[in-house]
Amino acid sequence: MGPVLIWLQDVAAVTLLRARRTLLRAAIFFCVLVLLLWVSIFLYGSFYYSYMPTVSFSTPVNYQYRTDCGSGNSVLCSFPMANVSLLKNGKEQVMMYGQPYRVSLELEMPESPVNEQLGMFMVKMCCYSKDGRIVSTVSRSAMLHYRSSLLQILSTLVFSPLLVTGLSEQKQLIEVELYSDYRSDSYQPTVGAVIEIQSRQVQIYSAHLRIHAYFTGIRYLLYNFPLTSAVIGVASNFTFLSVIVLFSYLQFIWGGFWPPDQVRVQVMMGNTTRLQQRREEARRRMRTTASAPNINYEREQDARVDQAPEPDQTGTLGNKTGEPGAIRVIGLVGESGQDDENALESDEAGVSLEAPYSTAGTNATEKEAEAEPDSNLRQRHGPWMSL
Repeated sequence: MGPVLIWLQDVAAVTLLRARRTLLRAAIFFCVLVLLLWVSIFLYGSFYYSYMPTVSFSTPVNYQYRTDCGSGNSVLCSFPMANVSLLKNGKEQVMMYGQPYRVSLELEMPESPVNEQLGMFMVKMCCYSKDGRIVSTVSRSAMLHYRSSLLQILSTLVFSPLLVTGLSEQKQLIEVELYSDYRSDSYQPTVGAVIEIQSRQVQIYSAHLRIHAYFTGIRYLLYNFPLTSAVIGVASNFTFLSVIVLFSYLQFIWGGFWPPDQVRVQVMMGNTTRLQQRREEARRRMRTTASAPNINYEREQDARVDQAPEPDQTGTLGNKTGEPGAIRVIGLVGESGQDDENALESDEAGVSLEAPYSTAGTNATEKEAEAEPDSNLRQRHGPWMSL
């Protein structure tokens, strides 16, 4: 039972470790998804808030007029006039640059004999910029809707309970459209307007200035289909952020989008080819030197030592006759066993083996080696590959 218990204990430990790792990975994955979703919603909300202008704006219009005329005169001393600010909270502009707006004035007027006899009257509006310059001016006419005496009597009889209790009044709501397609200038933005009613006998309960935006293109879709636009926008942001996180994870784990093993295989193939070329060149030199007659190594070495060149003033080595010399490693080539291996190893180490008598052939071989282009596989170090 001992080995079985030990085996069960090991299996339980491994299972618990795997469960912990799986739970940790799932928790990290869930946190990343929640973070990406929250960032996607935040980005869409920021875009909607900055891109969508004010849809509708309404402000009361408080008219002012002169009252210094005689008490016996029933008309007003001046035209009613009101100065309206077109700024939200006194800071933000209501009208966005390039966006068309519909501007209208709503007048709540009683059905009094004065207003019925007034007939048509003019409503003038002047928009001004921050420096007080007039940007646009418009004038529109308005009047009460006509109702005959019989219709007024019947309406009074039918709505008499409501009229008596005060739930209804004998009044009309007149809407005067001042601008159907007003666009604010980016160089001279509209910050206010002066509204004037050109009549001294008009009677008004209250007035409101309403500004409504007409949307086209993307703004039309965002305003008329808010839920669909929100789902598409959040999903697009989530997909884009997920791709960025995935590429970052691959860069952190693999060092790049492609695994580095393929590049390593290519580099090793390049090194193997270069080594094979150098070995073939060494074998060729060995065959060339092996075909020459053998010369006594000791006698040649003594002669070489006696005729060793001395360094001149320029720092180069030359012989006694002034001809440039070179230090050569000379070996006995007659034996084919160890000499072949030494020659191959020396060639791979970068040392040239030359026969003591073939100076011209050696120089030609050196020139060919110098003229031969370097075929080393050059690779620049990248973020995921090191040679």
